Amino acid sequence: MDSQHEIDFNRIERAITYIRENFREQPSLEDIAEWVHLSPYHFQKMFKAWAGVSPKKFLQFTTIGYAKKMLREKSIPLPDVVHNTGLSGTGRLHDLFITIEGMTPAEYRDGGSRLTINYSFTDTPFGRILIASTPKGICYLVFSDHEVVSLQDLYNEFPEAIFRSKTDVMQESAKHFFSVHGKPQRPVNLHIKGTGFQLKIWEALLSIPEGALSSYETIAHKAGKKKAARAAGNAIGKNPVAILIPCHRVIRASGMTGGYRWGNNRKIAIIGWEAAHKNNTP
Repeated sequence: MDSQHEIDFNRIERAITYIRENFREQPSLEDIAEWVHLSPYHFQKMFKAWAGVSPKKFLQFTTIGYAKKMLREKSIPLPDVVHNTGLSGTGRLHDLFITIEGMTPAEYRDGGSRLTINYSFTDTPFGRILIASTPKGICYLVFSDHEVVSLQDLYNEFPEAIFRSKTDVMQESAKHFFSVHGKPQRPVNLHIKGTGFQLKIWEALLSIPEGALSSYETIAHKAGKKKAARAAGNAIGKNPVAILIPCHRVIRASGMTGGYRWGNNRKIAIIGWEAAHKNNTP
């Protein structure tokens, strides 16, 4: 798809790859702009429109130093996050509450035989997404580089469900998470299937505030499994709802970013984007 969103994100992704590989040298605006074949002026303008901050400031948020700083900070309880308007200047959905409702054993076992699922595709600053919902909430949200493949993956996830190509109110509310100036429409409910352990891990991810980071060990501890960091990592990797369940906010205890189901460069981009908007410093 040749949408402007995708073109811009591809340019930003190349810039982020360059920053990631050369952050120790703290590359200049001119260096990064040359790498993506744009003039410094146009690159600065495009990057600031996308991230809300300059490339130099964004670089600071994507370095190992920033990651380690975030890991040293104490985690804020979810109720405090809900009422904390640290991003009030940007109007983002920092305080939109998300709850998880696990699917019933029958829904889980029967592949969604009792479910009607709406789905739609849309563009975001980080690429195109496929988002799907049941009458109870969002059940699936993935980054989609190939629509046919992504749709087939959704069908495979719920092989007995009835599918409709339709955008509903729940999907519209969830999409505001990708908007700098979005306003809450309604609380976002998630209706997802997973084992008891996976649901505990995904709930623990919701306690990580926007703009902050946590480690796999910390998430395992919050889920009541202090010595299960590897198992926690596996559960995090199977998160069926990108962004809303913020698996991108989990990195290694060393400060390295670790893996991401939808690409490590995309993970770094989202981390930097959230940190930039939290600080809201040009």
